[in-house]
Amino acid sequence: MTMKIGIIGGGIIGLSSAYYLTQSGHEVTIIDPSDLSDGCSHGNAGMIVPSHFIPLAAPGMVTKGIRWMFNSSSPFFVRPRMSLDLIRWGLLFLKKANAKHVAESAPALKELSLLSKFYYQQLASELPYDFGYREKGLMMLYQTKEAEHEETGTVKMANDIGIEAKVLSHEEVQQLEPHVKVNCRGGIYFPGDAHLTPQQLFSGLKDYLKSRGVTFLTGTSATGFHISEGKILSVQTDAGVFSYDQIVLAAGSWSGLVAEKLKLNLPMQAGKGYSFTLENIDKNVQIPSIFLEARVAVTPMGNSLRFGGTMEITGIDHAVNRKRVKGIVDSIPTYYPDMKVEMPSVEKVWHGLRPCSPDGLPYIGRSENLKNLVIATGHSMMGLSLAPATGKLVSEIIDERNTSMPLAAFAPQRYQR
Repeated sequence: MTMKIGIIGGGIIGLSSAYYLTQSGHEVTIIDPSDLSDGCSHGNAGMIVPSHFIPLAAPGMVTKGIRWMFNSSSPFFVRPRMSLDLIRWGLLFLKKANAKHVAESAPALKELSLLSKFYYQQLASELPYDFGYREKGLMMLYQTKEAEHEETGTVKMANDIGIEAKVLSHEEVQQLEPHVKVNCRGGIYFPGDAHLTPQQLFSGLKDYLKSRGVTFLTGTSATGFHISEGKILSVQTDAGVFSYDQIVLAAGSWSGLVAEKLKLNLPMQAGKGYSFTLENIDKNVQIPSIFLEARVAVTPMGNSLRFGGTMEITGIDHAVNRKRVKGIVDSIPTYYPDMKVEMPSVEKVWHGLRPCSPDGLPYIGRSENLKNLVIATGHSMMGLSLAPATGKLVSEIIDERNTSMPLAAFAPQRYQR
């Protein structure tokens, strides 16, 4: 049965949901306050990472976070502010940052990631444009004994749950990077990871969806909802009132604020990240990597090279913190000693707000309070990586089909009071 679907949020999760809902024959409208030219889906590291099966809320993150907070160029920062939402989010994060949570969450995150990679493989052959999808794996580069010890444990856990991982010596890392000198103690190689060029994926998918009849209400904010008997009857926007059979909430870092208008409790904090891209690299990095101690991601995209990192829990804030960007810049010659990179101008620094749930798991599922609302948000740094699987699951939920995987770990109502 064809339905009218309204998707609140035009990031990669919203677009992926629209793709699969359109395939199911539905009439889809995307509502977004921006013009979709530069959201969080554009400038990220472009990594597809089944290797990232450990959620953000994990043992050691609290200790590291406290230590990093006293370093102005560190990869993590929580801006102190009088916010009940932030305090509650922090307490929920503390409650989940333990080994039990990791053990319970890792299988679900792994399954979601592998499902997403499968659909990326399909998209790479189905979509009528190239978005740079390549399966070259991922290297986690480390320089200290502490990181080596920590990552060796991750390797064992990865192999135990079916994610191939190998410990590499410095010499083995260098063999995989013939064009760039690498300074590291060693690395962990995940051959099953992949990468793509986010801006090509996003702009191409947007154009493709328009050609398939998807309506885009850009520059349009959802300001309220008319709700009756547990159902959303209409969406009030600054461009008018619209009615849909089903609503998908995929508004990224703004999802918590939208949920408040729906009288739902969806704990969310915006985690700001930065990136910049070097163009026309003669001898480029071959395999995407992460500088472990610096928490900096490095992704080759054709003859360009993107560096990204930091996690600033600062609320909805678009100011560029140049000290955080400098932390990324300063880390580059530490790992690539022959690569001298100048501090980019503010205009060349991209930033995006990642939607962070307190337990590090996305919210995916139908609302228990509103029977025609499906929630798909809270993917933190993995929105791009998990987008196709999330979009497919949204379409299965709306079509009332069996979902491709169990969704209990991602239940949107897990924090309902």
